Amino acid sequence: MLGKIHLLEGDLDKAIEIYKKAVEFSPENTELLTTLGLLYLQLGIYQKAFEHLGNALTYDPTNYKAILAAGSMMQTHGDFDVALTKYRVVACAVPESPPLWNNIGMCFFGKKKYVAAISCLKRANYLAPFDWKILYNLGLVHLTMQQYASAFHFLSAAINLQPKMGELYMLLAVALTNLEDPENAKRAYAEAVRLDKCNPLVNLNYAVLLYNQGEKKGALAQYQEMEKKVNLLKDSSSLEFDSEMVEMAQKLGAALQVGEALVWTKPVKDTKSKHRTTSASKAGGFQQPLGSNQALGQAMSSAAAHRKLPSGAGGVSQLPKPPSLPLEPEPTTEAHPTEASAQIREK
Repeated sequence: MLGKIHLLEGDLDKAIEIYKKAVEFSPENTELLTTLGLLYLQLGIYQKAFEHLGNALTYDPTNYKAILAAGSMMQTHGDFDVALTKYRVVACAVPESPPLWNNIGMCFFGKKKYVAAISCLKRANYLAPFDWKILYNLGLVHLTMQQYASAFHFLSAAINLQPKMGELYMLLAVALTNLEDPENAKRAYAEAVRLDKCNPLVNLNYAVLLYNQGEKKGALAQYQEMEKKVNLLKDSSSLEFDSEMVEMAQKLGAALQVGEALVWTKPVKDTKSKHRTTSASKAGGFQQPLGSNQALGQAMSSAAAHRKLPSGAGGVSQLPKPPSLPLEPEPTTEAHPTEASAQIREK
């Protein structure tokens, strides 16, 4: 109970200390082991999370919370088939779990089976209509399939439930751009920039839109802001940037005749969050006017292929957590994958 109180106050470190002591007294208590594993998962400490979840499953192989959490961790690291195998077991125990269907849907998204992904996510949405992470994922999958009106619908719903997340506004702007509404797209990007202070993809995508609209001065300002964020991220972490993002930024820099000084780390797959945004940035592909539908589709497809969260949407310890893949674990006992990447939250 003391651990739960710490969780309610948002103090994860003290909660973990309390649960560690509890596990020392009751080493075979699967509820305590699962909760501790989920807390480590939420913090991105995967080794300890896997260890405690594994212990819980040793004592109770049918513990669906532990199985769901372990599956979300595998999903976060790209092992979609293994994760789906785990989810089959969970589906027998809790067939109406929203986090379960969300994670299954995002496994199919990672395997590029978009119709199956939408079916599973729609089921999750039916079971939990006010879960913004499920709406976020539905918007992302529809963007990938170039169904921009549907994407707009789900992203708008997600924003109504989670109005402080900049990345949602950025994806909404991508949909608006492809619906040929550049004025509202600019408004959405402006709000995304205001809310998101560390994700350089927001500024990159905004700069691409402004460049396509002939507003080079505004595009240059956003490009410079992106450079500042990139340099801060490089100084504060060992983060390596998504190759599509680097390529797009270099093309934009060349078009604006700036950016030679920006030194990128070598491109590598990054968090899903980045993928998403990258897709958006690709939406402004430079081959045709920065931003053809085809370019967006290609970018989204490649983004879908891997969703290594920064661990999480990382979970993204480096970038804001994307919710898209696994939903974040709730302070109590469940975890949900997304972008907090590999975590599943069950209500």
